[in-house]
Formats: sequence, structure tokens, C-alpha cells
Amino acid sequence: ATNTKSNRTHSQPLHWVYDLQKLQGILAQDPNPEFRSESANPFYRRQTGQQSCYGDQAYVLLESLSECGGLDVNDLKQRTLKFFGPGSEYDTPVNNPYRARGGPRPQLPIEGPWRHASLKSFLKNVDMGKEETGCENDCQIDGIAKLAPVVAFYAGKPDMLEKVEQAVRVTQNNDVCVAETLAAARFLEHFILNGPDPKALDTVLDQLGDKNRKQPQDQDKSVIEHIQQVKENLSKTPQELIPTDFMLYTYGSGVVLGLPGAFQAALHGVLTAKQYEQAIRDTMSCGGCTCSRGSFIGACLGAQIGLEGIPSSWTAKTLRYDSVLEHARKITKHHQ
Repeated sequence: ATNTKSNRTHSQPLHWVYDLQKLQGILAQDPNPEFRSESANPFYRRQTGQQSCYGDQAYVLLESLSECGGLDVNDLKQRTLKFFGPGSEYDTPVNNPYRARGGPRPQLPIEGPWRHASLKSFLKNVDMGKEETGCENDCQIDGIAKLAPVVAFYAGKPDMLEKVEQAVRVTQNNDVCVAETLAAARFLEHFILNGPDPKALDTVLDQLGDKNRKQPQDQDKSVIEHIQQVKENLSKTPQELIPTDFMLYTYGSGVVLGLPGAFQAALHGVLTAKQYEQAIRDTMSCGGCTCSRGSFIGACLGAQIGLEGIPSSWTAKTLRYDSVLEHARKITKHHQ
């Protein structure tokens, strides 16, 4: 969980850079761009050391697990509402979930955080008093980016996948999103329980192909195909694959990664990583949604190398690090 948070903060100043020519110019000046003091983010600007919206969602989930001693869906809903809803830092005109489509385009980048589409739908559903608060049509990587705390809490327990699904559906009530996120959770759990393992990919594929698997999803056959595509491309570097292969649709001169492509890109980063810091830098150099990929890569590698594997220069620049570490220690006590 701690590795996940550190990896969202260092990528934030280069988050959502889809102009790859511009990105290459930045990297030519500094090949180690983590915690860049001057933001190049074309959509929003936050202080370096603060998290992206992905990181903030993971923090809310971590805090809820820590304070409640496990997953309490109602508590998670209330904390999500408080952190991202009315009166919060995210409550700005451009982030208004009721802002009319087709109106004046906002001047980008905005000052402050960017409220994701699934959170806007969550807020609308809460306003309407719906029991199911998750967005039904959002198929972005938010669930995968925030899953580390709940997997860390329940790793090795028979209800781990059930708890992940419950947590994800609070803001993303989409079956494809849930299926891809549960596959990601299987990988992270495997690394938490076993450490480095070159057979991790085949182990997860075997799990998904088992007719008696836990928390089966109708989309699992498709998820297996998506993971197989990653397996077939492990000889390539991240730069060779992103954004040309693992993509869904274009945005301007670059590529926006939704699911399954965003998960495939992040998983490829995990399975081809040779060294923690370089793996994060490699995915940052690919542009696009660096924070979400970095979060999953950081979580999986962090599970293998431990807390001491995070560079102290990175943790010192992560503004929520002390709070994250305190909550992370609380939720992992039962594994010790």
C-alpha cells in the first residue's frame, strides 16, 4: 500500500501527458523525471508530492480499512463522499458533476485536483439516494489503481476477491471493470503471499481457468485472452508497446488508456520489471496515465521487495507518507 502511494505522487507532475513529442523533450532534459518540481500535466496542477485522484481514492480506502478494522462499505461511501464531495478540495466548477455538456470548455490546466468520471456519477447516485452508488458505464483503471489496501488487508483469506469487488462497486458498478480489477487483485495477492515468482502469470491464468474459481465473472474468458496478449509481448519493452498496442481510443495526438488496455500495460510493466525505480521511470516515459500504471506496478513490485525497497528520497517527497505508513501498518498487523 505504501509503495502504491509513493508511485502516484512522483508521477503526478507528468500525469496524462499524451503529447509524446513533448514528453520526449522533457525526458531529454531529465531522464529521471520523478517528483518533477515543474508540472507538465496538461489537465490539472497540484503541488508536487500530492497525489492524483487515483491516489486519493486509494488513500480513502486505506483509511477506511484502517479505522474500521476491515471493509465497511457504508463507511467507505461516507468517506468517499466527504473527501470528493461538496465542500471538498474537489468541489470546483470544472469538477461539477452537473456541469452541462456542450458548454464553454474549461481553461486547462485547472488549478487543483481533477475529479474522475466515476466519482461524478457516484456523487449523483448519492444525491438520488441510490443504494448502488457506482457508475455503471465507467471502465477506467480506477479500481486497479486503488486496490492495494484491500488486497493487502485480505491477502490469503478466502473472501479477498469478494471484498475487492465490493470496494470497487462503490464507485464503479461495471462488470468489465470489476472482472479486470479482480484479475489484477489475483496478481497482487500472489506477490504478497509468495514474493518474486516467474510463474505468477501462469498461476493467475490457471486460477481464472478453474471452473471452481472464487468470485467468478462472466467476463473471465475475455480477461484470460487479455492476459495472454501480455504474455505474448513480454519480449518487448514498455516503450515498444505503449501506446501502440495496448490502447482503446485516441485523444488528440496521443492515446487514452481505458480497460483492458490500461491493465495490460500496467501488468506488462510488472512482469518485465528488472528493478523497482527503473520500472517506474520506464512507464513514466510512455506517457498517458502514468499514475495508474505506476500504482499497480509499484504495488506488485513493493510486495516483492518490501518497504525498504522504496528510495528514501521518494518517500521524503510524498506529502501523505507518514499517514499512509501508519494506516498501512495497521491493516497489515494481522499478517505478522
